[in-house]
Amino acid sequence: MTVSSALPALHADVQPGKPPLLRVASAVDPQAIRAFVAEHGSLLIRGLGLRDAADAERVFRQLGHLMTEREAFAPRERYAQGVYSASKWPPNQQMCMHHELSYALAVPNLLLFACVVPPAAGGATPVADAAAVLEALPPELVERFERLGWLLVRNYNDEIGASIAEAFGADDRRAVESYCRANAVKFEWQPNGGLRTWQRRSAVVRHPRTGQRCWFNQIAFLNEWTMDPELREYLVDIYGEDGLPFNTRFGNGDPIGADVIQLINEVHEENTARERWQSGDLMLVDNVRTAHGRERFEGPREVLVAMADAVNLADCSPTIEVTGSA
Repeated sequence: MTVSSALPALHADVQPGKPPLLRVASAVDPQAIRAFVAEHGSLLIRGLGLRDAADAERVFRQLGHLMTEREAFAPRERYAQGVYSASKWPPNQQMCMHHELSYALAVPNLLLFACVVPPAAGGATPVADAAAVLEALPPELVERFERLGWLLVRNYNDEIGASIAEAFGADDRRAVESYCRANAVKFEWQPNGGLRTWQRRSAVVRHPRTGQRCWFNQIAFLNEWTMDPELREYLVDIYGEDGLPFNTRFGNGDPIGADVIQLINEVHEENTARERWQSGDLMLVDNVRTAHGRERFEGPREVLVAMADAVNLADCSPTIEVTGSA
């Protein structure tokens, strides 16, 4: 695939319940693509014939400034600097809607996905408009989260989820502690060598370009009540309620009830657009404006991912002010 700088404006197919779809034969204008994603929140491009990681990396780098992921919630394979596999997550478990790295201080404004091997069934990457989700949520719940923020609690170990080295890029204690202090993450080393962290963040932000208010977080996705009940029971049995690999709470530490998590997931589903992957597809997602997920699937599935164009959370009018320290 090549990128042209002299193509006309895009004419994508926009239908209810589906992400905008652009069918192409070869060249794509990166400026037109970015303008379209800024207006619509996402774009699925079909016809590029992306075959492998090299193809994906070449296109990714033409469309954004790639980031190195930190604080991953699940392991990934790295194909090149800034180019990763999809998160390693059981294929029979859905990844519900979320905004990538919404708990970080520098978040990707753009997500790029390339499908090299589509699954035999399922496995779509659905998207949902964050402004529409915010509008549909009960005002009193939104107000509570705006006032208190949300709290992410993580327990790192070598048995489940991303390891300390995978999340922080190092397993040296001084390096991890330095990162945590610089990124407003409270931490506590456990007697068994594990690490527990806490970070309080805003649940609602303004888009850095448009100023539009967006529901921007991973409150439901990383909450214990989104887990498969049998898996949750097993993990609580092994690690205890305070030892789950991740969980979310209201910003003051109060637990979030299963009814609230169910409501958030239902509102996302009501505002979801989805399209099955085909081999060679490319998808772009405005990470602040648009949530994404991953549906259950059968058979092999290879989707490559890049996070790009970092924006500082402080530039998104957060309701909870957080700053790192040296």
